[in-house]
Amino acid sequence: QVQLAESGGGLVRPGGSLRLSCAASGRLFSINTMGWYRQTPGKGRELVASITTDDGTVYTDSVKGRFTISRESAGNTVYLQMNSLKPEDTAVYFCNFRFQGVPRDYWGQGTQVTVSS
Repeated sequence: QVQLAESGGGLVRPGGSLRLSCAASGRLFSINTMGWYRQTPGKGRELVASITTDDGTVYTDSVKGRFTISRESAGNTVYLQMNSLKPEDTAVYFCNFRFQGVPRDYWGQGTQVTVSS
């Protein structure tokens, strides 16, 4: 079994910063991609950012220039540095791992990020 443990969410004022972390443990296979998704009530889960093991990154347009995804090169942890946060960034954020040869995604439990004055 694979477990993903997230941390770092919370309440922050507009313009502030937060850093999310997600550590994988358990029976781990070779990682394909790691990513962060977010979800608001009544909407589907959307990709925020993803990173491959050769550090290729993808960002949704609304966070480009404000968010940075990174990973531990020797470990199984992915980070999301979120700067210049806006109220529209308020959501539950989920980390996602995909492993080579494994036909399913693994998800963290979700962490609430609230941007409000």
